Amino acid sequence: MSDNTEKIKEILGKFPLTADAYWSLMGQFKPWSAHFKMDGIRDVLPQAVKEVKELGQTHPSPKKICVFASLHYWIEQATLVSLALAGQGHQISLGYLPYAEWDKEINAFDLRKQDLYAQKVLSPAKEVMSVESLLESTPGKKFLANYPAALNAAVDQVSDYDTQYTLQIEKADHQHPLYQLRKARNSAAAIAIYEWFRREKPDLVVAPNGTILEMGIAYQVAQLLGIPTVTFEFADQRERIWLAQNGEIMSHDTDAMWQALGSQPLPEAARKAMIELFSARKNARLWGNFARQWQKSAAQGAPAIMQELSLDERPVALMATNVLGDSLTLGRQRISETMADWILGTIRHFMEHDEAQLIIRIHPGELLTHGTSMVDVIAQNFPELPAHIHLIRPEDPANTYDLIDVADVGLVYTTTVGLEMAMSGLPVITAGSTHYAGKGFTLDPENWESYQALLQQVMADPAAYRLTPQAIEQAWLYGYLFFFEFSLPFPWHLLWLAEDFNTRPMRVVLSPEGQARYAQTFAYLSGEPLDWYERGLSRLNELSAQQEDHAG
Repeated sequence: MSDNTEKIKEILGKFPLTADAYWSLMGQFKPWSAHFKMDGIRDVLPQAVKEVKELGQTHPSPKKICVFASLHYWIEQATLVSLALAGQGHQISLGYLPYAEWDKEINAFDLRKQDLYAQKVLSPAKEVMSVESLLESTPGKKFLANYPAALNAAVDQVSDYDTQYTLQIEKADHQHPLYQLRKARNSAAAIAIYEWFRREKPDLVVAPNGTILEMGIAYQVAQLLGIPTVTFEFADQRERIWLAQNGEIMSHDTDAMWQALGSQPLPEAARKAMIELFSARKNARLWGNFARQWQKSAAQGAPAIMQELSLDERPVALMATNVLGDSLTLGRQRISETMADWILGTIRHFMEHDEAQLIIRIHPGELLTHGTSMVDVIAQNFPELPAHIHLIRPEDPANTYDLIDVADVGLVYTTTVGLEMAMSGLPVITAGSTHYAGKGFTLDPENWESYQALLQQVMADPAAYRLTPQAIEQAWLYGYLFFFEFSLPFPWHLLWLAEDFNTRPMRVVLSPEGQARYAQTFAYLSGEPLDWYERGLSRLNELSAQQEDHAG
């Protein structure tokens, strides 16, 4: 698109109804070619609405629920969630902001066209729920400064996270154009959502993610107004969803689950599932409904990696990093200001203590990102590393599980590799606020001084800190609960939305069989308290019974 065309659209967008007039006269009749597309639900929505009307339940205590999303793919997902909740008998109001990209400017003319397109696609849903574009209630002459200070602080925090997440950095420059863009959009969203919630007075707010972008703003506004919330996200398991009640789902707060189930025995059927899962992870295979291949190369065995790295008899610490700016690292600082500070400080420690060896495993996920690599961060601070410190780059074929086999101690920020190290019996020192810390099988220093002291003690005698059989069993139980039970059955995954909905359309979800599988998840999405003890104990007992039947 030429600069002149962009300037013309920017000017036209300042005049009310110009985009509306264009849309009415010709826009809606032309093939839609913008990046903002809702093909995943456009053709199936009328039938889905019909099935909700025909098969919908009557809820004994219906709630008024506001569901919010921004970005076209999340709006599609939120629409189906809203329809399903309406089918459970709740009063639903779907609000959205019609953005296609969170990190690029868009002129007012094109944004309004996207809004009109979204309204047309979503219009069938109005038969069973309210649908509202919050673009129509953007602030105008209203200023964020006239709203509560806590709302301003929330906008600052979310904008900071947005910048870190997008640029894959750990400190955001508030003068950077991206931060300025996110601050402007989040400010407008905060006012629109604040006014929407005050007008609707919902019993519950449901939003994807709840940490970043306009969805993070929706969560923060609901918290400010004292409205209960549910946030949700998707991992790499098909037909599963993560959700959190009155929390940000990406924080992975598993405390309630662990308090309820941490003392239960691990059924053999669950142990078998864990063995099969980690065998697949170790040998670079897909398994079950997990859609990610965790390693590039299958394991070669400890002797091969020891020879390759020229490791000797000195104790070995394995440091496993996260990807910079990953949503699982946002706000997870505990003993250092950033993850990079922890990594660099640990390298300095080992440079002064060559009585032990350090392997730094840079996260292979960096190959899929565009941000700063930890390899570059390390090279800028340490142009040369001594022979007893080994750097494994993201593209290196080394298998992480071979590295675990040769390690005596694990050092982690938030990566689940730390959990797997504990399952292998290694003492694991956590440096970030990860979900599996504090569960009884990791070492969790509270500050940098205690971290250094603990590191020195453990490296001096790793065998003394190896996990007991009881602690290893706890790690295995936690691993099972996190990988298999923390996520819940759900019919439509964000990444395979069209395919999943074709396989499990609304009539299937609202059928007796579909309700038997998914109704409880939708009940949790509508705010019914998630009782981990009742749910988890039932599942563990079911697995135990399966094992007994098999043995019989």
